[in-house]
Amino acid sequence: MNINNIIIVLGEPQSIFVEILFKYFKSKKFKNFNKKITLIGSKDLINYQMNKFKYKFNLNIINEINFAKKKVINLIDVKYVKKFKFDNISSNSNNYIKNCFFKAFNILKKNKQIGLFNGPISKKHFLKKKYLGMSEYIAKKFKIKDEVMLIYNNKISVSPITTHLSIKDVPKKINKKKIINNILKINNFYKYNFNKRPMIAVLGLNPHCETIHNFSEEKKEIIPAIKYLNKKKIKIHGPFSADTFFLNRNIKFFDVVIGMYHDQVLTPLKTLYNFDAVNLTIGLPFIRISPDHGPNEKMIGKNISDPTSIFCAMNLFNKLK
Repeated sequence: MNINNIIIVLGEPQSIFVEILFKYFKSKKFKNFNKKITLIGSKDLINYQMNKFKYKFNLNIINEINFAKKKVINLIDVKYVKKFKFDNISSNSNNYIKNCFFKAFNILKKNKQIGLFNGPISKKHFLKKKYLGMSEYIAKKFKIKDEVMLIYNNKISVSPITTHLSIKDVPKKINKKKIINNILKINNFYKYNFNKRPMIAVLGLNPHCETIHNFSEEKKEIIPAIKYLNKKKIKIHGPFSADTFFLNRNIKFFDVVIGMYHDQVLTPLKTLYNFDAVNLTIGLPFIRISPDHGPNEKMIGKNISDPTSIFCAMNLFNKLK
């Protein structure tokens, strides 16, 4: 599966995403990018923000993905009926966002050589508690039930076994089968795309991987999963205590760190590398990436947002098969 075209769903209009896309399009990285890029979103919204931020790009308006060209900004226009102004995020944009994804999904169902990069979405307003996150929303549209979240960084990547769950719900979702499934998918992803068997570390759930109770998730679920994967020749070690694991002398030996819950691994990763990471969904019939940040409505319209995550995403797309 060689990716030849990246479709970018612009996502929430009240977002910094278009602003940081402009910063990428102005860079040498875009001029040297060897795949086609097609935006799916409102031409009027893009033009409004170009005028606001004093950028000038030519848009190649197309109706079909087959007409996309390299080295230009292709756009499939999706009408946004409301008059745009920088404002707070609300549910008013939901139909527009759904229409953008609808067009993207139709393209992806017909062509597996296309990658998806979607801008940030407000989970509160768009998902409305129907899905844990956008990974789950997209997976459901393609009837996938065991997708895996990988936060990719060139030096160290992380993956939480549970995603956007309340802490109180995490322990009952930790099980041997899910740990094995996630790690096998990540291992296969690295083997196929990077031609390497990744060195994988697994964190425990409890402080110091211990508990005063007879039952512990480490003993019942995590350690048995690691033993099983060792027998399958996966390069895996653990469980490690999360409180000291992310010291440089520890992480330098590993490619991927598996955590039991979202903030256990994303907090240290962002502390170390800021926005130099992307959210990658493994298990879909195509490559899906999103930036490792939200819409950030407080910074919209100020033209001061950090575009690092987009550069990381496009660099990754260039590497992937």
